[in-house]
Amino acid sequence: MDFNVKRLAADAGTFLSRAVQFTEEKLGQAEKTELDAHLENLLGRAESTRQWTERIMKQTEVLLQPNPNVRLEEFLYEKLEKKAPTRMNNHELLGQSMIESGNEFGPGTAYGNALIKCGETEKQIGGAEREFIQSSAINFLTPFRNFLEGDFKTILKERKLLQVKRLDLDAAKTRLKKARMTDRAMAEQELRMTQSEFDRQAEITRLLLEGVSSTHAHHLRCLNDFVEAQSTYYAQGYQYMVDLQKQLGSFPSSFSNNNQSPVSGAASISVPTIPVSGPLPSPSSGRAGSASAGGFNELRVTSGSRKARVLYDYDAAGSSELSLLADEVITVSSVPGMDSDWLMGERGNQRGKVPITYLELLN
Repeated sequence: MDFNVKRLAADAGTFLSRAVQFTEEKLGQAEKTELDAHLENLLGRAESTRQWTERIMKQTEVLLQPNPNVRLEEFLYEKLEKKAPTRMNNHELLGQSMIESGNEFGPGTAYGNALIKCGETEKQIGGAEREFIQSSAINFLTPFRNFLEGDFKTILKERKLLQVKRLDLDAAKTRLKKARMTDRAMAEQELRMTQSEFDRQAEITRLLLEGVSSTHAHHLRCLNDFVEAQSTYYAQGYQYMVDLQKQLGSFPSSFSNNNQSPVSGAASISVPTIPVSGPLPSPSSGRAGSASAGGFNELRVTSGSRKARVLYDYDAAGSSELSLLADEVITVSSVPGMDSDWLMGERGNQRGKVPITYLELLN
């Protein structure tokens, strides 16, 4: 019992001594032991690493999940150690709406078929986005978070302990200055002990702080993983859209409006298909395309050949097709059994299928 009382009294005296030393330093009434320049630089570097790691993490989380409410919900599930409910992302929601509307309008119609193909592509992009987010969370955000919640908390703990040891050292220095001759030996012994504890704690703190260099090297590898995942995601999205563009480019140039009541003698509505990367057609070219529909029918019946001007660039989807350049003139002919939306094109020794929606027959 007496031992515990003495221990509490000693702890209270130590705490009071530190408080007095700290207050006098703030008032400029006591000297303060400064840390060496190398240790100060390491402390500043560690603090800077913490600040920028937090900022990069926050902005990355905003990039991966722009909705703040969803981010908060995911954070709560993570703290509760529960799995967050799976929800469709924006690309997947758009794709689902397109597919459902395409089925409603009819997969056999040009518009309905196009909606379904666009919806399927949007869902593919949504899946690629989901993989990118998952990869970034594991390989990029998690290591950053582990540093803040692990290594840096240890550094912070040892840095606070170093501050305590520094206050004890300066308090011992002050007591030595004020000590009487009879108490001087004891004050000197206390100073040596506090100096030794301070030096040991400074060395521990320095070793931890120098480990921040290893943290930077690790985060650099994580950054490379993040860039690779992002590059893969964008490349997938680009390829999906290129493939979709080719599919839409093969659609017929006209289709009847299924929602309109049939009227005797009414002409069909002409809707030219325009590739995403191609130039917008002029009004005259649109009329020419509509007027040449009869020419294509005549070409199929006679099985002859005609000259045709290319309206837009076209990249062949396979070896059986012929790539086209806008404004070039090629020879086209009809082949028995070929799809009505295609003709056989020839340019010198090159030969392959070409979509009629990219052509304008010449007289």
